[in-house]
Amino acid sequence: MKFSLKLLLWTIIVTALALGFSGFYFVNYVFETSLDREVGQALDESSILSFAFETAALNVPAKYNVLPDNTVEEIASNLVTGSRSGSRLIRISGEEKNILYTSDGFETDRQLLAQTDTNTKSYRVIQAGEGYYIHTCVAVNTLDRILYLETMRDVSEVFTERAVGFSLYRRVTLIMLLIATIIMHFISSVLTKPIRLLTKATKRMAAGDYAYRAKQVSHDELGQLTLDFNHMANALEENIDKLEEEIEAREEFMGAFAHELKTPLTAIIGYADMLRSHKLDEEKSILSANYIYTEGKRLEAMSFRLLDIFVAKRDEVRLQQVSAEDIFAYLRDMFADGRGMEFHFDYDKDGFRAETNLIKTVLVNLIDNACKASEPGSVIEVHGSSLEQGYCFAVRDYGIGIPEEEQRKVTKAFYMVDKSRSRSRNGAGLGLALCVEILKIHHSELKIESKVGEGSCISFILPKQEVESYEK
Repeated sequence: MKFSLKLLLWTIIVTALALGFSGFYFVNYVFETSLDREVGQALDESSILSFAFETAALNVPAKYNVLPDNTVEEIASNLVTGSRSGSRLIRISGEEKNILYTSDGFETDRQLLAQTDTNTKSYRVIQAGEGYYIHTCVAVNTLDRILYLETMRDVSEVFTERAVGFSLYRRVTLIMLLIATIIMHFISSVLTKPIRLLTKATKRMAAGDYAYRAKQVSHDELGQLTLDFNHMANALEENIDKLEEEIEAREEFMGAFAHELKTPLTAIIGYADMLRSHKLDEEKSILSANYIYTEGKRLEAMSFRLLDIFVAKRDEVRLQQVSAEDIFAYLRDMFADGRGMEFHFDYDKDGFRAETNLIKTVLVNLIDNACKASEPGSVIEVHGSSLEQGYCFAVRDYGIGIPEEEQRKVTKAFYMVDKSRSRSRNGAGLGLALCVEILKIHHSELKIESKVGEGSCISFILPKQEVESYEK
């Protein structure tokens, strides 16, 4: 059963119970109030009749010492005929509770008479025929006689009003329940709309539509639930996109890796087979062995680079105080042969915290890439500057540059902008990928600025929280 139907059903049940109990209490309260009023009036009337009977008995001639039965009947008859409504019902009994007079229509048993003595006044509500009456009984002491006066007051109207009240209230209750059902159906539909929208969203997402979002239609707890669901969906979509990108990158990596292996292995196998199956002169043998050696060294360099990337992804470094001057002295020594380029080193002598060998690896890779992208004799500039954000390293070249659409891809493993140029210089497209992983564990990243034909500037900043003053 749907939640909205459950909400509607329980609301109607609670409403019906509430209306039923309240209606029963209200109608009964009105009935009991009216009945109590009628009982009071019946007892008052009984007292008045008793007083009237005693007064009439005192007017009997003095020759009678004891009130005779015929006089009792005469006085009782006068009390009945003296009623304004003409419908007074009385019964008078003697000392032995024998019936002396009964008015027309007085039909009931003698149970109340048997329970009444000279010191009590009693009453009861009885049903006689199709009517209801208040039956009272009281002792009357007059002229040395104890008589019992019984009256019956018709209260059928009170019971009729109760029956009419219950009947009316049942109709009103049914009408109110019908109206409440219509209203609560609308309310439950409005209240459960966010749930229906969330259900629809979950089904759409389960079908693969991760961009679908639930519409927020309220600002209560369900509205907050919708917002939280959408936030969760955003995070899920981002994670799925990342997974898809990682899968795509992994496939590209495997394809590039297989291609990079295939090229040197083809050359190695070919020249090895030539040496194995043909008798070559010394020059050709040396040339073939040189090709085998060169391609083998390229495979070795590529394997070391891959190993460095995997280690950088898992390694936890301990940062230490590093002197910028020591770093640049190392770079000068590393590129002392010039490699056919003109190097300019410029730096601030401040210190910073880093893992020395890893930062050296990053800078060597950046300078090496700058050399590969430049023509012989070009200028390579390496800068180190202390900024407000931290310590900044920048490597600038004036070579071929990187197209804008390629700049986001160059940090991927095996990706090369100019594959023929890179391979001719023993490049495998792993240097920048390694730099990215090393800088991640230093809480930094590469910034690439480049224009085709004008050169590139690749920089990174070691964050300020890891920068400390250094005095040599």
